Amino acid sequence: MVLELSEMGQKDKSKVIQDIKIFTGRANPDIADDIARHLGGSLGTLQIKNFSDGEIYVRIQESIRGDDVFVVQTLCDPVNKNLMELLIMLDAFKRASAKSVTAVVPYYAYARQDRKTSGREAITAKLVADLIATAGATRILAVDLHTGQLQGFFNILVDHISVAPVIIDFIRKKGFPRDEMVVVSPDAGGVERARRFAEKLDCSLAIVDKRRLGHNIAEVEHIIGDVKGKVAFLVDDMIDTAGTITEAAKLIIKEGATDVYVCASHAVFSGPAMERLENSPVKEIIVANTIPLKENAPPKITQLSIAPLIAEAISRIYYNESVSEIIETFNA
Repeated sequence: MVLELSEMGQKDKSKVIQDIKIFTGRANPDIADDIARHLGGSLGTLQIKNFSDGEIYVRIQESIRGDDVFVVQTLCDPVNKNLMELLIMLDAFKRASAKSVTAVVPYYAYARQDRKTSGREAITAKLVADLIATAGATRILAVDLHTGQLQGFFNILVDHISVAPVIIDFIRKKGFPRDEMVVVSPDAGGVERARRFAEKLDCSLAIVDKRRLGHNIAEVEHIIGDVKGKVAFLVDDMIDTAGTITEAAKLIIKEGATDVYVCASHAVFSGPAMERLENSPVKEIIVANTIPLKENAPPKITQLSIAPLIAEAISRIYYNESVSEIIETFNA
């Protein structure tokens, strides 16, 4: 999917990349390169390597003194390695006298541990937020955080954007009549997200009643709402082991839906996810490229690029323009 940057008033788009320095870690360089391309330039030069014991070495290979720097690093598998690499990069840019350093984090890991559900647990979502700020980030640009409240965990500026406009545009182009579609939330916690999709698609909403039995273990019981004879779009922020999504899809088909599509921002796909998705009744899995797809990804997965969306956000941050208007810009 190709989306174009919005008009930036009288400003010269070709000048944007000259004034902004964009660098990337090793987690997802393709999306970073695509972001730079949409801004009209290329990535900054950065040396990253590992010592024999696994320690990470970072050296910036050009002057960034007084520059506005954007560091793109998604926190996907291997999570701890990619997180540490981000922190070291941020420290290097801080010590190289950058004017500002924005951490562009398409996928923010450790977000699910955002509260104590039982005694003596860590709140890692807050810990990672503190680490990013301490390392040198003056701002963070995040994509579809697990919960919106996570923005309050940061003591630096936060810009939060969603892949929803890109996925909704893709669904609209399929041409399904609105009265034949239903958006389904896989659990009660995702109702707000699913409701936004349903409003934009002008269709009905349903909810899967789910019980969580433990980490990565859930049980679906019944559906609140009508899915019979409709094309169902299961909407979630991430697919991890795919247990919830695939069981929900089976239940939706059992309740009479004609087809099930899955829409998610982050394709984590850990453990048995690939096998579950391949063997599920899901017709298509629509995800964003916040995380690079693994080599054994089944053909029913469609990955959409959100590089234009992030590029637009970066240009708006640089020019002190509204980031929230991006939703209207991309006609969601």
